[in-house]
Amino acid sequence: MIERPSPNFDDRPPGAKIDILLLHYTGMAMGRAALERLCDPAAKVSAHYLIDESGVITKLVAEEKRAWHAGVSFWAGASDINARSVGIELANPGHEWGYRPFTAAQMDALTGLAREIVERHRIPPARVLAHSDVAPDRRQDPGELFDWARLATDQVGLWAGPVFEAGTTACDENDRAAVARLQRKFAQYGYKVGPTGIYDQTTRNVVAAFQRHFRGRRVDGSADAETEAILDQLLTKIA
Repeated sequence: MIERPSPNFDDRPPGAKIDILLLHYTGMAMGRAALERLCDPAAKVSAHYLIDESGVITKLVAEEKRAWHAGVSFWAGASDINARSVGIELANPGHEWGYRPFTAAQMDALTGLAREIVERHRIPPARVLAHSDVAPDRRQDPGELFDWARLATDQVGLWAGPVFEAGTTACDENDRAAVARLQRKFAQYGYKVGPTGIYDQTTRNVVAAFQRHFRGRRVDGSADAETEAILDQLLTKIA
């Protein structure tokens, strides 16, 4: 690990408990440019760590400080996600600049670092999150190519086992009662969505964020039977 202190941080609120590990991609064409931006005081953005595609970890902000990485965000009733999270940026061009799978070296480095963080702060598996989970209306990172299953196998984060669709049907997006039930389930898991009974863009964005995390092979924002079955299984894990 190398250190490149970023000036972009402040103090966590008194008594703040770190209970979220938040993962990002840099979304810039070049990893070096991402590092420079995370250390640029004019950018006013940072994370605690950056992992480049060769697996080199750069420490930017001390974990006891609040790095500026989540932006406008929400999870399980909390809106200051920066105050309660450790943020890790993974160098990747992202959807805008040529999104590609994360490298084996990058994932190896992340696994070791993330395991240390969740053990140090006793972060529950269900609170190892994507930036897109806490900001589904505006973010997609780290995206559908990120290997959440591998991370969970290494005791970091939550994952659903095999899901059987027999006897299940997709949520009727025109059935207000069914949509409200689905929205309540997503809210119970942590997403910011109210039981309006309307399958609006906010709901579609939440479903797409969930799919990016737990079913990356198809991300369409549609509440099909498999998506809801995965959600149901995860809810049993956090009950």
